[in-house]
Amino acid sequence: MTIKRSTLQKLAFSTFLLTLPLNAALAQDAAVADRLKAVLAAQGVDISWTGVTGDDSSMVLQGVAIKPAAEKEALAIGDVKLEGVTAANGGYDIATVSTAAFSHSKDGVTLTTTPFVIHDMTVPAENATGPLGSLMMYKSAELANLTVKKDDKTAFSMDGLAITITPPADGKAMEFSGTTEKYHADLTLVDDPKSKEVIDALGYQNITGNFEIAGTWQPTDGKMELSKYDVSVDNAGTLGMTFDLGGYTMDFIKSLQAVQKQMAAQPEGADKSAQGMAMLGLLQQLSLNSASIRFDDDSLTNKVLEYVGKQQGMSAKDIANQAKAIVPFGMSQLNNPELTAQVTTAVGKFLDEPKSLEISAEPPAAVPFALIMAGAMSNPLDLPKTLGVTVKANED
Repeated sequence: MTIKRSTLQKLAFSTFLLTLPLNAALAQDAAVADRLKAVLAAQGVDISWTGVTGDDSSMVLQGVAIKPAAEKEALAIGDVKLEGVTAANGGYDIATVSTAAFSHSKDGVTLTTTPFVIHDMTVPAENATGPLGSLMMYKSAELANLTVKKDDKTAFSMDGLAITITPPADGKAMEFSGTTEKYHADLTLVDDPKSKEVIDALGYQNITGNFEIAGTWQPTDGKMELSKYDVSVDNAGTLGMTFDLGGYTMDFIKSLQAVQKQMAAQPEGADKSAQGMAMLGLLQQLSLNSASIRFDDDSLTNKVLEYVGKQQGMSAKDIANQAKAIVPFGMSQLNNPELTAQVTTAVGKFLDEPKSLEISAEPPAAVPFALIMAGAMSNPLDLPKTLGVTVKANED
């Protein structure tokens, strides 16, 4: 299945964008409309609409179109309904915000969604104080279904997306989480012959699963922790990632949005090296406290070993033993005996009894991204030591 990257990015991003324009329907009052436009503009989003119906407590914003800073064209998302609108501390609270069903097509790919519903939305006052300042927040949201079709065939669908957010209060960090009931992907639509051969051999023509995400963000000091990002595939396994960053402050976010806006304003083919350097400069404001990637097996490993063995006329056990023998030679190039021993032991343990394999980075102190990038260019072999990389298998 060949889909242009730009198309996928726009379609995927358009789903996220549904959460942004849901705050503009207070436009019956010019001052409110101006405030909403200003708040959204501060968050890197331009918004427009064709009309407003209803009253001050319940209204529909018609013909909404939005344009994020990183995009060149506005995206029309249709009508947005706001219910339970009340004035609060110079700003506004909105009990429920919902879009109409959404559909967007380009280059033979169509994204459709059921109405996206948000609960307990807060639009801050102009001079709002607090850890999040002028950011709009909500407490929960749900999307019943999202479907992506390629030439009238369902390539991907997701059901039961639920998001919860606990705003920061009393010095505590903001908490967030998201889950899905299930997703489905049709891998028979993959075009590449080699990939298709592997998919068919492993028996994953159609896959199902779910995902979970959870974390915290402390806007006062920029500590961002993703404690869970698990993507599970039924009868295959779960790939999970975590990270703990420093420096993800409101100032960093605003600077990032400004660079994205500059890049979007550049004409096609223009030299964007200056903006690229600015982006690298921004990333140097971040620091890494820890990170990990983990795979929990659910029959995928043995299927892969059997497939590779069949290709080479060997048994799955022979392939596993061959892999265990190769690992120490490959790791020796790092000139890190301790890590080589860890990896060799972990891989051997995992291949003998596939349960889980985890790679972690836990430096003794936060490592600035500038130091990581410099090390990657000058002496990449020392990075595992700098980052405190460890590898373990079959551990909880």
